[in-house]
Amino acid sequence: MSQSFVQIYVHIVFHTKDNLKLIREDIENELFSYLGGILKNYKSIPLQVGGTSDHIHILCTLPKTMAPADLAEEVKKSSSKWIKTKGVRYSNFYWQDGYGGFSVSNSGVDAVRRYILNQKKHHEKVSFMDEYKNLLEAYGIPYEERYL
Repeated sequence: MSQSFVQIYVHIVFHTKDNLKLIREDIENELFSYLGGILKNYKSIPLQVGGTSDHIHILCTLPKTMAPADLAEEVKKSSSKWIKTKGVRYSNFYWQDGYGGFSVSNSGVDAVRRYILNQKKHHEKVSFMDEYKNLLEAYGIPYEERYL
């Protein structure tokens, strides 16, 4: 076979360091767009980017030449540098050290997209940490709470 054909969807989740509510509404749409641009630079297709004041959800394709950890690292590193240029109130902005990465089937893409679009409403009832633990448990990923 002379070509490689890949279509892998991934749901990436990460939060601000110490879960601080640092993503203000006045910057969130610009941040979401910036995250999408970073993904495009790495040949990923951003399908939905969203979140709340303390965390981000990304639904995208995984580039055929990149590991999920590398993509998450580049997105976090570039966006952290960018947001620090947005004023003194962001000068101490950092993301958590890790991330959550979850595979999404082709048939599940629309459901995850809607889920990301409804984050603010969702978090009126469920905390981010409970949401994150639920995702980890649904995917059978073992974790130690102190590292979340």
